[in-house]
Amino acid sequence: MFTGEYRHSVDDKGRVAVPAKFRVQLDGGAYVARWLDACLAIFPKSAWEELAGKVGGLPIGDANARTFSRALFASAYEVEPDRQGRIVLPATLREAAGLGGDAVVVGARDHAEIWAPDRWDEYRRAMDAPDAMAEHLSGLGI
Repeated sequence: MFTGEYRHSVDDKGRVAVPAKFRVQLDGGAYVARWLDACLAIFPKSAWEELAGKVGGLPIGDANARTFSRALFASAYEVEPDRQGRIVLPATLREAAGLGGDAVVVGARDHAEIWAPDRWDEYRRAMDAPDAMAEHLSGLGI
């Protein structure tokens, strides 16, 4: 399970360190792709294959399903951490996520997300608003 929040730099080659606690989960390979809320997602290969199966099972006649499938798979890249635990984020993904010299890597249960610090801070402030969490949980059965 991916949990926690970690701040790392993005070097001139587009590499970002994967938190040490996440690296073991990526030993079998990983994929990085554009994700919801203007961030990137890193999925272990097994979780990516599970997601791909779910997307593949969506009705091809549904325009929303086709749009999501194209957006997800067109932006996906297979990555492998180097000896220092860094992965290379292609320029198109860095641009899409608004990444400059820094990144925030956050756990999101079955995957990790990579956020531009300003976007994450804004998102986090919105989540921390007094009634925001209760409103988000409303109707989810939690």
